[in-house]
Amino acid sequence: MPPRQIILDTETTGLDPKLGHRIIEVAGVELVNRRLTGRHFHRYVNPGRDSDEGALQVHGLTTEFLGDKPKFHEIVDEFIDYVSGAELIIHNAPFDIGFLDAELALARRKRFKAYCPVIIDTLRMAKDLHPGKRNGLDALCERYQIDNSARTLHGALLDAELLAEVYLAMTRGQESLIIEAETVRSEVRVAGFDRGDLKLAVLRADPVEIAAHEAQLADIDKASGGALWRRADS
Repeated sequence: MPPRQIILDTETTGLDPKLGHRIIEVAGVELVNRRLTGRHFHRYVNPGRDSDEGALQVHGLTTEFLGDKPKFHEIVDEFIDYVSGAELIIHNAPFDIGFLDAELALARRKRFKAYCPVIIDTLRMAKDLHPGKRNGLDALCERYQIDNSARTLHGALLDAELLAEVYLAMTRGQESLIIEAETVRSEVRVAGFDRGDLKLAVLRADPVEIAAHEAQLADIDKASGGALWRRADS
């Protein structure tokens, strides 16, 4: 059965779950065989607290809007069922996993890796592919010519959909390279060579050439502070 991949994103009330900040939105889109299946997960969550002003400016999800939404513990089993066993793809994974682990602990569930042991961090991938460049989601959309004009505010579902396109663009060609390598290997043939009565001439070095060779080795030995083959000979 082809592996499932879930591209996941969250929005939060602030930057650090250790300071009591909570998840307010979680979304995932599913890939199978590098194709979007249309099986999405998207929930707003009532965090039971206000968002920091800086976070509110990023996502725009007010306390009033979230007031009638379910608490995380009310959606946790549905969420676990959706992601379990899938390979997770997250941009800046430590941030989202830190919040998910905090929410799962409050809901008395196992840590996130118990359900999804394989997690790919696309921020890490992007830094390896494009060192020294901006590798935020907007920058990657621009680099890979992905339309992100609808992203006036951060939203978990839209960001997950954009990240899916970015991930596919970053990894495009990997499968074709593997196929091409397999094709080349399958087409290689070892040609037989019939030596027949072929006789090879052996040209031995004369004394002058041997002396020049020894002088060259002595120079290398001196410059290197003691060549390995000299110590092996002794």
